[in-house]
Amino acid sequence: MGCCSSRSSDSPASRVARWRSTGIVALRDARLKEVPNEVLQVGNSMRILDLTNNKLVEIPEEVGRLVNLQRLVLAGNLIENIPANIGYLRNIKILTLDRNKIATLPEELGSLSNLQQLSVSQNSLLCLPKSIGDLREM
Repeated sequence: MGCCSSRSSDSPASRVARWRSTGIVALRDARLKEVPNEVLQVGNSMRILDLTNNKLVEIPEEVGRLVNLQRLVLAGNLIENIPANIGYLRNIKILTLDRNKIATLPEELGSLSNLQQLSVSQNSLLCLPKSIGDLREM
């Protein structure tokens, strides 16, 4: 028995409590195929969500309810579509979608008035939505 507790014994409830207190959820390289329910339980306390280098195929609709989210990092996944309700993330400043399989971006991206950085390299994009021109902070 060592002096340090193991992360593997971390219960979902204690993870949610920790994530709520810090506002940061980072599950990089966790081999996730879907966003765990406990991530979405953090709710409006979440400011940063980093799910880089997983095997996510889709972004759950519930992500649109995370209205205080400022940074969303979904690089290095298998995501093909971005849900339209991403437009509800009015406080988002950084959106990173690099290295996915995204073919189109929703027009609702243009309503992200606080967006300062959008990164979509290494996807299957053929064009950008016209609403991108409405973004003034970038």
